[in-house]
Amino acid sequence: MAIFLTADSKVIVQGMTGSEGMKHTRRMLASGTAIVGGVNPRKAGESVDVDGTEVPVFGSVAEAMDKTGADVSVLFVPPPFTKAAMVEAIDAGIGLAVVITEGVPVHDATEAWAYNVAKGGKTRIIGPNCPGLISPGKSNAGIIPANITGPGKIGLVSKSGTLTYQMMFELRDIGFSTAVGIGGDPVIGTTHIDCLQAFEDDPDTAAIVMIGEIGGDAEERAAAYIAEHITKPVVGYVAGFTAPEGKTMGHAGAIVSGSSGTAAAKQEALEAAGVKVGKTPSEAARLMREVLSA
Repeated sequence: MAIFLTADSKVIVQGMTGSEGMKHTRRMLASGTAIVGGVNPRKAGESVDVDGTEVPVFGSVAEAMDKTGADVSVLFVPPPFTKAAMVEAIDAGIGLAVVITEGVPVHDATEAWAYNVAKGGKTRIIGPNCPGLISPGKSNAGIIPANITGPGKIGLVSKSGTLTYQMMFELRDIGFSTAVGIGGDPVIGTTHIDCLQAFEDDPDTAAIVMIGEIGGDAEERAAAYIAEHITKPVVGYVAGFTAPEGKTMGHAGAIVSGSSGTAAAKQEALEAAGVKVGKTPSEAARLMREVLSA
Protein backbone atom coordinates (compact mmCIF):
# COMPACT_ATOMS: atom_id res chain seq x y z
CA MET A 1 0.00 0.00 0.00
CA ALA A 2 0.96 3.63 0.37
CA ILE A 3 -0.08 6.64 2.43
CA PHE A 4 -2.00 9.68 1.15
CA LEU A 5 -1.16 9.02 -2.53
CA THR A 6 -1.98 5.80 -4.41
CA ALA A 7 -2.20 4.42 -7.93
CA ASP A 8 -5.88 5.42 -7.92
CA SER A 9 -5.18 9.10 -7.12
CA LYS A 10 -6.41 11.52 -9.78
CA VAL A 11 -4.25 14.63 -9.80
CA ILE A 12 -4.86 18.18 -11.02
CA VAL A 13 -2.27 20.94 -11.15
CA GLN A 14 -3.08 24.49 -10.06
CA GLY A 15 -0.71 26.68 -12.07
CA MET A 16 -0.07 23.96 -14.66
CA THR A 17 0.29 26.39 -17.55
CA GLY A 18 3.13 28.33 -15.88
CA SER A 19 6.75 27.37 -16.57
CA GLU A 20 7.32 25.45 -13.32
CA GLY A 21 3.88 23.90 -13.39
CA MET A 22 4.33 22.67 -16.94
CA LYS A 23 7.84 21.36 -16.35
CA HIS A 24 6.78 19.27 -13.39
CA THR A 25 3.48 18.22 -14.94
CA ARG A 26 5.59 16.71 -17.70
CA ARG A 27 7.77 14.92 -15.13
CA MET A 28 4.80 13.66 -13.13
CA LEU A 29 3.09 12.30 -16.24
CA ALA A 30 6.30 10.58 -17.32
CA SER A 31 6.49 8.85 -13.95
CA GLY A 32 2.98 7.43 -14.31
CA THR A 33 0.94 9.92 -12.31
CA ALA A 34 -2.68 10.20 -13.41
CA ILE A 35 -2.76 13.93 -14.26
CA VAL A 36 -6.39 14.60 -15.21
CA GLY A 37 -6.35 18.38 -15.58
CA GLY A 38 -4.92 21.78 -14.86
CA VAL A 39 -6.50 24.88 -13.36
CA ASN A 40 -6.18 28.38 -14.80
CA PRO A 41 -9.29 30.63 -14.98
CA ARG A 42 -7.80 32.57 -17.91
CA LYS A 43 -7.33 29.43 -20.01
CA ALA A 44 -10.46 27.51 -19.04
CA GLY A 45 -11.78 25.30 -21.81
CA GLU A 46 -8.41 24.91 -23.48
CA SER A 47 -6.22 21.84 -23.42
CA VAL A 48 -2.46 21.46 -23.32
CA ASP A 49 -0.44 18.85 -25.19
CA VAL A 50 2.11 17.46 -22.74
CA ASP A 51 4.39 15.12 -24.68
CA GLY A 52 1.47 13.62 -26.54
CA THR A 53 -1.02 13.64 -23.66
CA GLU A 54 -3.89 16.12 -23.95
CA VAL A 55 -4.53 17.63 -20.53
CA PRO A 56 -7.68 19.78 -20.17
CA VAL A 57 -7.57 23.14 -18.39
CA PHE A 58 -10.44 24.07 -16.07
CA GLY A 59 -11.52 27.39 -14.64
CA SER A 60 -11.60 26.24 -11.03
CA VAL A 61 -10.69 23.36 -8.74
CA ALA A 62 -14.39 22.65 -8.20
CA GLU A 63 -14.98 22.33 -11.94
CA ALA A 64 -11.95 20.10 -12.36
CA MET A 65 -13.14 17.82 -9.56
CA ASP A 66 -16.65 17.69 -11.01
CA LYS A 67 -15.46 16.83 -14.51
CA THR A 68 -12.63 14.43 -13.66
CA GLY A 69 -13.16 13.06 -10.15
CA ALA A 70 -9.82 14.54 -9.06
CA ASP A 71 -8.90 14.03 -5.42
CA VAL A 72 -5.39 15.54 -5.35
CA SER A 73 -4.17 19.00 -6.35
CA VAL A 74 -0.54 20.06 -6.72
CA LEU A 75 -0.02 23.82 -6.40
CA PHE A 76 2.61 25.61 -8.49
CA VAL A 77 1.30 29.10 -7.78
CA PRO A 78 3.42 32.24 -7.11
CA PRO A 79 3.67 33.16 -3.39
CA PRO A 80 1.33 36.20 -3.52
CA PHE A 81 -1.48 34.01 -4.87
CA THR A 82 -0.84 30.77 -3.01
CA LYS A 83 -3.24 31.45 -0.13
CA ALA A 84 -6.10 32.10 -2.55
CA ALA A 85 -5.28 28.90 -4.43
CA MET A 86 -5.22 26.94 -1.18
CA VAL A 87 -8.56 28.41 -0.11
CA GLU A 88 -10.03 27.51 -3.50
CA ALA A 89 -8.87 23.90 -3.11
CA ILE A 90 -10.25 23.76 0.44
CA ASP A 91 -13.59 25.22 -0.64
CA ALA A 92 -13.83 22.60 -3.38
CA GLY A 93 -13.24 19.86 -0.81
CA ILE A 94 -10.21 18.28 -2.48
CA GLY A 95 -8.81 15.45 -0.38
CA LEU A 96 -5.13 16.36 -0.70
CA ALA A 97 -3.48 19.69 -1.56
CA VAL A 98 0.27 19.58 -2.15
CA VAL A 99 1.70 23.10 -1.91
CA ILE A 100 5.11 23.19 -3.59
CA THR A 101 5.55 26.99 -3.55
CA GLU A 102 8.46 28.44 -1.61
CA GLY A 103 8.30 31.89 0.00
CA VAL A 104 4.66 31.80 1.09
CA PRO A 105 4.20 34.41 3.85
CA VAL A 106 3.80 32.71 7.23
CA HIS A 107 0.56 34.58 7.96
CA ASP A 108 -0.87 33.38 4.63
CA ALA A 109 -0.02 29.75 5.46
CA THR A 110 -1.48 30.23 8.93
CA GLU A 111 -4.72 31.69 7.59
CA ALA A 112 -5.12 28.90 5.04
CA TRP A 113 -4.47 26.25 7.69
CA ALA A 114 -6.98 27.84 10.05
CA TYR A 115 -9.52 28.17 7.24
CA ASN A 116 -9.19 24.46 6.52
CA VAL A 117 -9.77 23.64 10.19
CA ALA A 118 -12.82 25.90 10.25
CA LYS A 119 -14.18 24.06 7.19
CA GLY A 120 -13.86 20.73 8.98
CA GLY A 121 -10.30 19.84 7.99
CA LYS A 122 -11.42 17.77 5.00
CA THR A 123 -8.36 18.72 2.96
CA ARG A 124 -4.98 17.33 3.90
CA ILE A 125 -2.40 20.02 3.16
CA ILE A 126 1.24 19.10 2.52
CA GLY A 127 3.64 22.04 2.56
CA PRO A 128 4.07 24.82 1.66
CA ASN A 129 7.71 24.94 0.56
CA CYS A 130 7.96 21.20 0.08
CA PRO A 131 8.93 18.70 -2.65
CA GLY A 132 5.63 16.87 -2.37
CA LEU A 133 5.24 13.12 -2.01
CA ILE A 134 5.78 9.97 -4.01
CA SER A 135 4.52 6.43 -3.73
CA PRO A 136 7.05 4.79 -6.08
CA GLY A 137 5.49 2.80 -8.88
CA LYS A 138 2.08 4.27 -8.10
CA SER A 139 1.99 8.07 -8.22
CA ASN A 140 4.15 11.16 -7.81
CA ALA A 141 2.70 14.52 -6.73
CA GLY A 142 5.34 17.24 -6.70
CA ILE A 143 8.97 17.56 -7.71
CA ILE A 144 10.60 14.44 -6.24
CA PRO A 145 12.62 12.62 -8.94
CA ALA A 146 10.83 9.38 -9.76
CA ASN A 147 13.89 7.49 -11.01
CA ILE A 148 15.99 7.45 -7.83
CA THR A 149 14.19 4.60 -6.07
CA GLY A 150 11.46 2.02 -6.43
CA PRO A 151 8.59 0.57 -4.42
CA GLY A 152 9.45 -1.10 -1.14
CA LYS A 153 8.75 -1.30 2.58
CA ILE A 154 10.30 1.86 4.04
CA GLY A 155 8.25 4.94 4.88
CA LEU A 156 10.01 8.32 4.78
CA VAL A 157 8.97 11.67 6.24
CA SER A 158 11.31 14.62 5.89
CA LYS A 159 11.48 18.37 6.33
CA SER A 160 14.17 18.64 3.66
CA GLY A 161 13.67 18.04 -0.05
CA THR A 162 17.28 17.29 -0.94
CA LEU A 163 17.74 15.01 2.06
CA THR A 164 14.58 13.21 0.98
CA TYR A 165 16.21 12.53 -2.38
CA GLN A 166 19.48 11.43 -0.81
CA MET A 167 17.83 8.99 1.59
CA MET A 168 15.68 7.54 -1.19
CA PHE A 169 18.79 7.01 -3.30
CA GLU A 170 20.82 5.51 -0.45
CA LEU A 171 18.10 2.94 0.23
CA ARG A 172 16.98 2.47 -3.37
CA ASP A 173 17.66 -1.28 -3.34
CA ILE A 174 15.09 -1.71 -0.54
CA GLY A 175 12.58 0.87 -1.77
CA PHE A 176 9.80 2.92 -0.26
CA SER A 177 6.07 2.64 0.34
CA THR A 178 5.74 6.43 0.34
CA ALA A 179 8.16 9.32 0.82
CA VAL A 180 6.64 12.57 2.10
CA GLY A 181 8.46 15.90 2.05
CA ILE A 182 6.51 17.97 4.58
CA GLY A 183 8.49 21.20 4.16
CA GLY A 184 10.50 23.27 6.58
CA ASP A 185 8.45 26.44 7.00
CA PRO A 186 7.27 27.49 10.48
CA VAL A 187 3.65 26.64 9.58
CA ILE A 188 2.95 23.50 7.54
CA GLY A 189 -0.17 21.45 6.99
CA THR A 190 1.03 17.87 7.57
CA THR A 191 3.53 17.07 10.33
CA HIS A 192 5.99 14.35 11.20
CA ILE A 193 3.39 12.97 13.60
CA ASP A 194 0.69 12.76 10.93
CA CYS A 195 3.00 10.74 8.69
CA LEU A 196 4.33 8.56 11.50
CA GLN A 197 0.81 7.47 12.40
CA ALA A 198 -0.11 6.88 8.76
CA PHE A 199 2.96 4.69 8.29
CA GLU A 200 2.17 2.87 11.53
CA ASP A 201 -1.28 2.07 10.12
CA ASP A 202 0.04 1.00 6.69
CA PRO A 203 0.51 -2.80 6.61
CA ASP A 204 3.08 -2.58 3.81
CA THR A 205 5.42 -0.20 5.67
CA ALA A 206 7.90 -2.14 7.80
CA ALA A 207 10.06 0.71 9.13
CA ILE A 208 10.22 4.50 9.05
CA VAL A 209 12.92 7.07 8.36
CA MET A 210 12.30 10.49 9.88
CA ILE A 211 14.45 13.44 8.79
CA GLY A 212 14.33 16.65 10.80
CA GLU A 213 16.34 19.82 11.11
CA ILE A 214 17.09 22.62 13.52
CA GLY A 215 14.39 25.06 14.59
CA GLY A 216 11.09 24.66 16.41
CA ASP A 217 10.12 21.63 18.46
CA ALA A 218 8.49 19.38 15.85
CA GLU A 219 11.08 16.65 16.29
CA GLU A 220 10.76 16.68 20.09
CA ARG A 221 6.98 16.37 19.77
CA ALA A 222 7.43 13.56 17.26
CA ALA A 223 9.78 11.80 19.66
CA ALA A 224 7.17 11.93 22.41
CA TYR A 225 4.57 10.57 19.99
CA ILE A 226 6.85 7.74 18.87
CA ALA A 227 7.40 6.68 22.47
CA GLU A 228 3.65 6.46 23.09
CA HIS A 229 2.13 5.36 19.78
CA ILE A 230 4.60 3.95 17.22
CA THR A 231 5.52 0.28 17.35
CA LYS A 232 7.46 0.07 14.06
CA PRO A 233 11.20 0.81 14.13
CA VAL A 234 12.13 4.42 13.40
CA VAL A 235 15.52 5.69 12.24
CA GLY A 236 16.24 9.41 12.35
CA TYR A 237 18.57 12.09 11.09
CA VAL A 238 18.64 15.74 12.19
CA ALA A 239 20.33 18.32 9.95
CA GLY A 240 22.09 21.36 11.36
CA PHE A 241 24.58 20.38 14.07
CA THR A 242 27.01 23.08 12.94
CA ALA A 243 24.45 25.83 12.32
CA PRO A 244 25.29 29.18 13.98
CA GLU A 245 22.81 30.55 16.48
CA GLY A 246 20.33 33.11 15.17
CA LYS A 247 20.93 32.45 11.47
CA THR A 248 18.20 30.93 9.29
CA MET A 249 19.58 27.91 7.48
CA GLY A 250 17.84 26.99 4.22
CA HIS A 251 14.27 26.87 5.47
CA ALA A 252 12.34 29.71 7.06
CA GLY A 253 11.77 27.59 10.16
CA ALA A 254 15.35 26.36 10.48
CA ILE A 255 16.77 28.73 13.05
CA VAL A 256 18.27 28.17 16.48
CA SER A 257 17.40 30.70 19.19
CA GLY A 258 19.37 30.25 22.39
CA SER A 259 18.98 26.65 23.53
CA SER A 260 15.76 26.18 21.58
CA GLY A 261 15.62 24.07 18.45
CA THR A 262 19.16 22.69 18.43
CA ALA A 263 20.06 19.51 16.59
CA ALA A 264 21.59 18.06 19.74
CA ALA A 265 18.38 18.53 21.72
CA LYS A 266 16.36 16.90 18.96
CA GLN A 267 18.74 13.96 18.71
CA GLU A 268 18.61 13.47 22.48
CA ALA A 269 14.80 13.46 22.47
CA LEU A 270 14.63 10.97 19.60
CA GLU A 271 17.17 8.61 21.12
CA ALA A 272 15.31 8.72 24.43
CA ALA A 273 12.25 7.49 22.53
CA GLY A 274 14.18 4.53 21.12
CA VAL A 275 14.94 6.04 17.71
CA LYS A 276 18.34 5.22 16.22
CA VAL A 277 19.79 8.53 14.99
CA GLY A 278 22.52 8.75 12.37
CA LYS A 279 25.19 11.44 12.45
CA THR A 280 24.96 11.70 8.65
CA PRO A 281 22.32 10.67 6.11
CA SER A 282 24.54 7.77 5.04
CA GLU A 283 24.83 6.56 8.63
CA ALA A 284 21.05 6.79 9.02
CA ALA A 285 20.70 4.65 5.89
CA ARG A 286 23.12 2.11 7.34
CA LEU A 287 21.14 2.02 10.58
CA MET A 288 17.96 1.36 8.61
CA ARG A 289 19.64 -1.58 6.88
CA GLU A 290 20.63 -2.97 10.27
CA VAL A 291 17.08 -2.56 11.57
CA LEU A 292 15.57 -4.39 8.60
CA SER A 293 18.09 -7.21 8.73
CA ALA A 294 17.72 -7.80 12.46
